[in-house]
Amino acid sequence: MATFHDLGTAALRYLDAEAAHEAALLALKTGIGPRARADRWPRLKTALAGLALPNPVGMAAGFDKNCEVADALLAAGFGFVECGTVTPLPQPGNDRPRLFRLREDRAVINRLGFNNKGVDEFADRLAARAGKSGIVGANVGANKKSADRAADYVLCMGRVWKHAAYVTANISSPNTPGLRGLQERGALEELLGRLREARAPLEAAHGHRPLFLKVAPDLDETAVRDIAEIVVSNGIDALIVSNTTLARPPHLTSYNADETGGLSGQPLFAPSTQILRLFAQALEGRLPLIGVGGVESGATALAKIKAGASAVQIYSALVYDGPGLVARILYDLDGLLAAEGFDTVQEAVGVDSRA
Repeated sequence: MATFHDLGTAALRYLDAEAAHEAALLALKTGIGPRARADRWPRLKTALAGLALPNPVGMAAGFDKNCEVADALLAAGFGFVECGTVTPLPQPGNDRPRLFRLREDRAVINRLGFNNKGVDEFADRLAARAGKSGIVGANVGANKKSADRAADYVLCMGRVWKHAAYVTANISSPNTPGLRGLQERGALEELLGRLREARAPLEAAHGHRPLFLKVAPDLDETAVRDIAEIVVSNGIDALIVSNTTLARPPHLTSYNADETGGLSGQPLFAPSTQILRLFAQALEGRLPLIGVGGVESGATALAKIKAGASAVQIYSALVYDGPGLVARILYDLDGLLAAEGFDTVQEAVGVDSRA
C-alpha cells in the first residue's frame, strides 16, 4: 500500500525538477516527512573518522544547501547529514533550467553551480542546532568569481567549525569552472596545506573536527594514487568518493541525457564504485572512505561497503523514491549483512578489495 509520503513523492514528479526540490524542502520545513529511528538496527551502528554513526547511510551534500532541514532528514532515519555546498558569499548559481530528471535511466543531471545563501546564514543555522543530537556536517566550496579559492575554503571552514560535526572541502563539482583543477597535485597540496594551517587554531579553540575531501569520479589511476598520498600527508580524515560525473555512458536513453552538467544516479554506480575500489587499494586502510554514486538499495549500499566504504551517502535516488527510501535501505542492508554472516558494518568494509 502506498504511504502518504509515497503519494507526495509521486505528485512532485509532475513539477519541474528544481521546483520539486524546493517543494520537498518546504514540506520538510513544515514537518511533513517520514519518521524512522536511525539507531533501530544495532548491526548498522558504526564509526567513521571518530564519529559514532547510528547507521552508515548519510544524506549527501546538495539537497540541503543552506542547512534548513537537517533535523527533518535525521528524523527520516539518516545516520548523518551533510549540508551545503556553501560558499563565502551568497550566489545565485547558473541560469535555469539547471536540474534535469533522466527518468528512464533513474538519473539526474545538474548544473546548479553552488547556488546558496552564503556562509553567514548557513553558520547561524548550524549554531541554532547547538545541543541537539545528530551528526550534521558542512560541505564548503568557493565562489565562482573568487580570486583566491583556497582562501574561500579556509574562510568557510572557520565559520562552520564550531558547530559542524565535520567539514568537507568540495573540490569536485563540475559546475564551477576550473574548480576540479584543485585536484591536481600542486593545487591540492597548496589547498590542503592552507587548510591544515588554518585548522590548528580552530581545534585549539573549539576542539577536533574531522576534515573530509570530496573528489570526482573522473580520475585516472595516477590521479588516485597522487590524491591518496597527498590527503594522508596533510591529515585529511576521510575521502568522499565521488561527486557527479561529466561522462555520458552510451546506454543512456532519456531525453535529457545530452544536457550539460554533472550526472548522478544509477548510471554513476559502477564507475564511482570502481574509483572507490582504487582509492581503497591505494590507501590500504590509512583513512576511511565514504561511497557516493548510485546508491538506491540495501544491495548497492552493501556493494559500496564491500568495495571499501565505511559509510555511504544518497541523494539522486530520493528524486524517484522519496525520503522514505532511507528506512527501506537500512532494513535491507541489515538483512543482507546478516545473511552474509557479518555482525557489524565494519566487518564488511573492503572485503571485495581485499579479495
